[in-house]
Amino acid sequence: MGDQPHEVAHRKERIRQLWLLAWVEFLSMGLWFSASAVVPELRTEWGVTDSGAAWLTMSVQLGFVAGALLSAVLTLADIWDPKRLIAGSALLAAAATASIAAWGNGLGTAIPLRFLTGMALAGVYPPGMKMMAGWFREGRGMAIGVMIGALTLGTASPHLLRPLGGLGAWQSVLYASSCIAVLAAVVAFAGLRAGPFQSPAAPFDPGAIRRILGDRASMLANGGYFGHMWELYAVWTWLPAFLAASFVADANPATSPEWASYLSFAMIATGAAGASIAGVLADRLGRTVITSVSMITSGACCVAIGFLFAGAAPALAVVCLIWGFAIVADSAQFSACVSELAEPEYVGTALTLQTAMGFLLTLVTIRLLPVWQSTWGWQWAFVPLAIGPVLGTWSMLALRRRPEALRIAGGRR
Repeated sequence: MGDQPHEVAHRKERIRQLWLLAWVEFLSMGLWFSASAVVPELRTEWGVTDSGAAWLTMSVQLGFVAGALLSAVLTLADIWDPKRLIAGSALLAAAATASIAAWGNGLGTAIPLRFLTGMALAGVYPPGMKMMAGWFREGRGMAIGVMIGALTLGTASPHLLRPLGGLGAWQSVLYASSCIAVLAAVVAFAGLRAGPFQSPAAPFDPGAIRRILGDRASMLANGGYFGHMWELYAVWTWLPAFLAASFVADANPATSPEWASYLSFAMIATGAAGASIAGVLADRLGRTVITSVSMITSGACCVAIGFLFAGAAPALAVVCLIWGFAIVADSAQFSACVSELAEPEYVGTALTLQTAMGFLLTLVTIRLLPVWQSTWGWQWAFVPLAIGPVLGTWSMLALRRRPEALRIAGGRR
């Protein structure tokens, strides 16, 4: 017998929601690095230093952490309609970013608005993962992988907007990113809806966080995520500066400043393919396996990239693309693990808490990397980041040995 009509309709709607959520993440997350991408222009116009450049990204991270912690403590992702939370948050983030372009006259204005941007984006990313988990039980790793891939591509977009129309005109990059995020809010409000596996709104429970933090299996999955985050945003933040310095040191006329932006975009954007492909493989081969392989590969790139500083651009590009693929390939699977291990009623809170703690950790390496660079030079500045993948791999392999791991990916650990 063929599939029943309602089953066919359900599959079609599930795929439709997958792509709508992916579009929402893609369109909204360009706000994250919108200001960081135009640091070369802000150095000239505002006199931004390396420390100031770090704060343009760190303020977003801090805002995201504050928003995520507030959401986790109040369990907002589980007691509010996620669709409305996502749409409203995207609009707020867009308004904050556009305000920098309209009225920003220095870091004193930009940093508070970047903080507000990050705080608002905490209402887009974790609730989006909750909605995706509500549509997918089988194939959840693939689905969240597609969403993280779209998020990654969106995060990279400002690096493409800058050379295409923002060189010397930094406001246009911020305005364009803001307009795109408004479109994300429209798509979210008009198209998203709750899936059949999404738990109904849960009552406020102040003990939910204590139970999440006390669950050994969930915290091992979080340990993998923390190792991943130790590396990820420091690389995304500082790789453009590394590439620009490498091309200057190489003194090859074929490698112009625009190419540093193009390669930065390509490196980050390659993660979209990494997250999607790894999601499919994780559902079939196991989440702990795929995350471990990804972290081992990206950790090796932390070391290898230094040997190519001021070297041949093609070799540098190859390592960057491998790194970009691997560094995000594991990201969705940590979230998928938590969604499978946490209490169903508080999956949104568990995911929000995971991201809050992970993004708090990114502040350390974003700030330390320029210190390492000034001490050891660009050749070895990324090496300490390899500590994260090493510890993250240990954590995921420890999770693999626990009986709770049978709940991950239908038993395919």
